[in-house]
Amino acid sequence: MELFYTMLVPFVIAAVSLYAISRRVDVYTALVHGAGEGLNTLMRIVPSLIALLTAVYMLRASGALELAAHLLAPVLEHLGIPPETVALMLVRPVSGSAALGVGSELISAYGPDSYIGRVAAVMLGSTETTFYTIAVYFGAVGITKTRYAVPAALCADLAGFMAAAWAVRLCFGG
Repeated sequence: MELFYTMLVPFVIAAVSLYAISRRVDVYTALVHGAGEGLNTLMRIVPSLIALLTAVYMLRASGALELAAHLLAPVLEHLGIPPETVALMLVRPVSGSAALGVGSELISAYGPDSYIGRVAAVMLGSTETTFYTIAVYFGAVGITKTRYAVPAALCADLAGFMAAAWAVRLCFGG
């Protein structure tokens, strides 16, 4: 079985190449053309990504995330979400790398087997970097008006955060 997994990717590459050759497609030219389109897509989305990451680092450095955590703590406690995870909840929709940093800080501070550490880990795994995803996918196809996509995605993130806290309480107690 291990040999199967080892050979799966080379087999798929060979099968696609053989199929393309049987259809008389110039595989190398198609590969180069696809790589060029990929670079064009990258050039369209990089400015949005740079702006998002800059905003996240500015929010963290200014102390705005800590202030938001302090202000939102009563509401979160009522919803059963640990207030210590506010920074993670605010950063996660914007930046995956910043969210991993915040999650790592929470796990280091409270421990990986603590309620807060487990909730942070489940939150990281059950939510999406909403604005990053919207910037990449909408930017790739040239959509500029997101209309209902952002509010719907943020509602899904909130549901994911609440479900993470609930699931950890259900499985591990809290």
